[in-house]
Amino acid sequence: MTILSNIRNEFARRGVYLSKVTQDDDLMAFFRLVRPTAVDKPFIRIGGDFDGGYVAPDDLEGIEVCFSPGVSDIATFENALAARGIRSFLADYSVEQAPISDRMISFQKKFLGVSDDETFMRLETWVRNNSVDGDLILQMDIEGAEYEVILDTPRDVLHRFRILIIEFHGMERLFDRESFGTIRQVFKKLLESHYICHIHPNNADPAWSVRNFTVPRTLEFTFLRRDRSAVGMQPLSFPHALDMPNIPDKKDIVLPECWHKAALEE
Repeated sequence: MTILSNIRNEFARRGVYLSKVTQDDDLMAFFRLVRPTAVDKPFIRIGGDFDGGYVAPDDLEGIEVCFSPGVSDIATFENALAARGIRSFLADYSVEQAPISDRMISFQKKFLGVSDDETFMRLETWVRNNSVDGDLILQMDIEGAEYEVILDTPRDVLHRFRILIIEFHGMERLFDRESFGTIRQVFKKLLESHYICHIHPNNADPAWSVRNFTVPRTLEFTFLRRDRSAVGMQPLSFPHALDMPNIPDKKDIVLPECWHKAALEE
């Protein structure tokens, strides 16, 4: 049995079926693509200490609106923004209402998707119907639908967001050649206009290791629009001092070196 067959069989035991295994050179090129960039702004933590709180650049002044698809039973992120005078639009078809009642919080019972109907709405439609002039912030946790939503969203709409905080799910599918192509396309699109400035693994699931690569299944990426920062000189740290585990009673996952250190080696 070949090494690639062993990999496919190992993934199948974990419930993930690979069409063909992504080659090492393609994986290394991807990690170089998504390596975080040091920006010239300090970081802050927005929201609570655990799940629902995120590390982001301290560049919120002038932002009036946040779009936050994917609603849980907490809203510490949106509460923190409200304290800064930033309104939040929430959306999720799986719940009946926002977890808090506040004049700064609006809720729509719809999933984010690639169509506009009774259950779904496109990000472009949502933004154009509700935003004001000026920059926006996006905090998106939509359980795997983020890939098709980003590919569906016009570039001029994505450019409206000064800061993007996106939780990417199913990242172990980087090892699947077909899925790898879609994931790479998503990140290439985002990186046309934004830097990746921080990555934090969600510790809800263990990381998966294949050959020389370790991939957390869920990763929180923070993006800053390129026109908001020059490349900074301060070294990045993983974890950042403001990082916290999503689940407090489980050990946090340190971002594997292939996502930053090894990716710097050309």
